[in-house]
Amino acid sequence: MTVMAAVWSALRTVRDPELDEPLPDLGFVARCEVDPAGRVRVELRLPTYFCAPNFAFLMVADTYDAVAGTRGVTGVEVVLLDHFAADAINHGVAAREGFEASFDGEAAGELDGLRADFVRKAVLAGTDRVCRALLANGADAARLPGLTLGDVPAGPDLDRLRRRRSELCLPDGDEDALLLDPVTALPITPSEAKRHLAFARLTRTSMEANSGVCRGMLRVRYPQARGEENTG
Repeated sequence: MTVMAAVWSALRTVRDPELDEPLPDLGFVARCEVDPAGRVRVELRLPTYFCAPNFAFLMVADTYDAVAGTRGVTGVEVVLLDHFAADAINHGVAAREGFEASFDGEAAGELDGLRADFVRKAVLAGTDRVCRALLANGADAARLPGLTLGDVPAGPDLDRLRRRRSELCLPDGDEDALLLDPVTALPITPSEAKRHLAFARLTRTSMEANSGVCRGMLRVRYPQARGEENTG
C-alpha cells in the first residue's frame, strides 16, 4: 500500500462525531497531499462558517491523530478551511494542545464528555439498524431483550455496532446484550424494550436527517463538491 492509500484509509476511520459518518464520505476532506518525504497535508471543509467549534476541533484533532499514526508518514499538517475559529483550532491541534488551551478563557473544559455522548448516540442508532433488520426478517419483537450480539447475522451494521459498543466502558458480562442502555451499560429489560427501541429509532432518523442537511449545505457552499467522491 502506498503512503497516499494508507493515509486515505486512515481518514476513513475519522468520523463526524455528531453524524457518525467518515469525513471522506461526507465530502469534508477538501484535499490530501503527500510529498516524497512522507509529509502529509490534509485540508478539511465544513458545511457552514459557524459549525460548532467543539465539533470542528474533534474532527481536526482526530484527523491529525489518524494520519500521524499511519506507516510511512513523517509529518502531518491538518488545516481547517473557511471557519470562524479555524486559526484557534489549527494552531491548537498543531501544538498538540487540548480544546480548553486552544480557546483559553472561552472553553469550560475538554471534550471527553461530549465525545462520550456522541458514542452513546451512535450505539443507539446502530442498535436500531440491527433490530430493524431482524424484525424485517421475521424476528419476534418480544424476544429482542433476550438476544445477544452473537444472535445477530453477520453484516456491516453489526460490525459497525460492535465498533461503537467497544468504545463504551461496559462491565464484564453485559457487553453482549443486544439491547443495552448506553448510559448505564445495563441490559434493557422486556418492560423497557419498546421505549428503548423507539428512542433508538428516533436517534437514528435524527442523525440521518442531519447528515442529509449537512451534505446539502456543503454542496451549496462549495459547488465544486457536488458529485465529488473522495476515493483517495
